[in-house]
Amino acid sequence: MQARTLGRSGLEVSALGLGCMGMTGVYGAASNKQDMIALIQDAVERGVTLFDTAEAYGPFANEELVGEALAAFKGRVVIATKFGFDINPVTGERGPGLNSRPEHIRAAAGAARPTPFAGRDA
Repeated sequence: MQARTLGRSGLEVSALGLGCMGMTGVYGAASNKQDMIALIQDAVERGVTLFDTAEAYGPFANEELVGEALAAFKGRVVIATKFGFDINPVTGERGPGLNSRPEHIRAAAGAARPTPFAGRDA
């Protein structure tokens, strides 16, 4: 597998990445969880080291799936995630705006669901 270096960071990833959005039902019914874990792990074994997800895919479900599938490969893979959506962490309901508050970014990037209404004006 060819590799690419991202920006000036020196972070090296596979030239091919795996977008995981459709695995948790964004385009219709969710796929079988164990089948998707096997697919992700097979991609690693074939040299893929870049996996794409977002807190909005599910919401949260996709990041949890990707995290579970890649736990055994810690240090060998890179997970790219998109965040900043206004998603209620309790209900999963998506609001019309964005949430780029520092505490939300830390929670999203740290793969932890934000504390309900943390840092928000109620």
